[in-house]
Amino acid sequence: MIAKMKKIMFLVYYKEYEAFLNQLRNIGVVHIVEKQQGGVDDKDLQENMRLISRLVSAIKLLRQQKKEKNDIPISKEISALNGLQILDVLDDLQVEHNLLLQQLQNYSKEKEKLQVWGDFDPTTLQRLERNGYVINFYVCSESDYKKEWEVDYNTIVINHISSKVFFVSVTKSEQEINIDAEYVKLPAYSLSHLEAEYESTERCIKDNERKMQELSGTSIPLLEETLQEVRSHMEFSKVVLSAEHLVDDKLMMLEGWVPASCVRQVETYLKDIQVYYEISDPVPGDDVPIQLKNKGFFAWFEPICRLYMLPKYNELDLTPFFGPFFMVFFGLCLGDSGYGLFLFLVVTGYRLMTKKISDTLRPVLSLVQVLSVSTFFCGLLTGTFFGANIYDLDWPFLQQLKNTVFMDNNDMFQLSLILGAIQIIFGMMLKAVNQTIQFGFKYSIATIGWIMLLVSTAFSALLPDIMMMGGTLHLVILSVSGIMIFLFNSPGKNILMNIGLGLWDSYNMATGLLGDVLSYVRLFALGLSGGILAGVFNSLAVGMSPDNVIAGPIVMVLIFVIGHAINMFMNILGAMVHPMRLTFVEFFKNSGYEGGGKEYKPFQN
Repeated sequence: MIAKMKKIMFLVYYKEYEAFLNQLRNIGVVHIVEKQQGGVDDKDLQENMRLISRLVSAIKLLRQQKKEKNDIPISKEISALNGLQILDVLDDLQVEHNLLLQQLQNYSKEKEKLQVWGDFDPTTLQRLERNGYVINFYVCSESDYKKEWEVDYNTIVINHISSKVFFVSVTKSEQEINIDAEYVKLPAYSLSHLEAEYESTERCIKDNERKMQELSGTSIPLLEETLQEVRSHMEFSKVVLSAEHLVDDKLMMLEGWVPASCVRQVETYLKDIQVYYEISDPVPGDDVPIQLKNKGFFAWFEPICRLYMLPKYNELDLTPFFGPFFMVFFGLCLGDSGYGLFLFLVVTGYRLMTKKISDTLRPVLSLVQVLSVSTFFCGLLTGTFFGANIYDLDWPFLQQLKNTVFMDNNDMFQLSLILGAIQIIFGMMLKAVNQTIQFGFKYSIATIGWIMLLVSTAFSALLPDIMMMGGTLHLVILSVSGIMIFLFNSPGKNILMNIGLGLWDSYNMATGLLGDVLSYVRLFALGLSGGILAGVFNSLAVGMSPDNVIAGPIVMVLIFVIGHAINMFMNILGAMVHPMRLTFVEFFKNSGYEGGGKEYKPFQN
């Protein structure tokens, strides 16, 4: 359900405005309407946004460093730094690290050039040049190398690599050289010198990384605290810019929203600080923030609703209505009792062994437990347990259970379609309720007509003894439904317009409803494919294990564990995605869900 909201408006003297905002933030329940008189052009906001970006990048970098297990003592200099100083130090280390990496890459390329020529002192070449001799370096293919160069230019082959020849020429300074080969210009350092520089640079990089790891040891909490402070300051700046200036900028008017359950708390606080305020109900057109207030089982499905979008303030929150369907759909898609039992035991064991579980993680774990229980019981419909059929066991209890709940592929196919039809019709009922709440009962009459038509037709098809299809009772219901559909689909318009729109709605219903129901076949298909793949891994585990007392069981267990781990991962992913697709597309569409609500975010410390 959606929490009721109240609009609140403040008038504050400009000299007391910032002090009032600090007091308002201490209350921590008012959602401020951000009008941003100045917006992102404000220099303070821009600076805070840049600082937040730097802090987020720094925390991410240090967390990556922290993954490496190194017991590095923290120096006194590092421990004395504050958050912003650590950020500056880290920025300098990153710049230094990038420069060192670039330098190391350059040394590596120069080493590669010199290695084919061997280690020699470049000063020797300079002494030869001062005495009138020049040594040039060349490379060419073996087929292009000419023996006469050895006579004309005193060429000496230094190295052969693949099909290339590396050679030098020794000539006098005044002699012209005509060698058809690639001229090579070598670095002005010896190979040993470059190797020493390369090793020195590597040591500098390791020292740089050690300093980063030293920072990661204690600096992450401090940087996170600084990040929270900067974000809080930025939110405060946004609120400062959100006020309207009245009476020659002497008064500041600020608008916000507060949950109806917190109004008394706000009023008590504001009376003490003597600020003028007005509290009123929202009116049509107000962009009211949304606070979902589902409890227990239904609250666990709120993150799924948020993945799509929050509802508008004047429409139904569909979370309590799609939650049970989603749970069943997940179980049918995963469809293996063994997988469900495994997930439940893992999550339950984690909850028992973990002393402190965050408030954010606790509902997620509860949701996984509920979905795993659903998977266990849905798996009993087909008897699948880690790809094996438990109903093949001749146990009285299992055989009795098989006679009670077992469904073959045809039954599972029909069950998927029936569940789809039920959810779609249920969605249409919610649409009628939503239209009544938002616009009035007359706007829901056409939707109610469609519900009557579909339910009566299904009822007559399944229970012809009670209501025969095409019989008097059925025809009366169809007639009433037709009047509701064709004459009340657009209240306030003329009859011909209503009839035309009714025909258009009939076409959309006839073409869309069948496709929507058939979409639910994926519930059967995913469960079937997952079960088949699990059985394949079982066969591989048995068939590929060698006939050896020791190696056979080891290989069989490895194939079984790895195969089912892969299959479980893929099936869980599909069991989340496809029920979401059915919820967001088929169910939300037929329930008339619009969404687009803005989340309630109170102004607080």
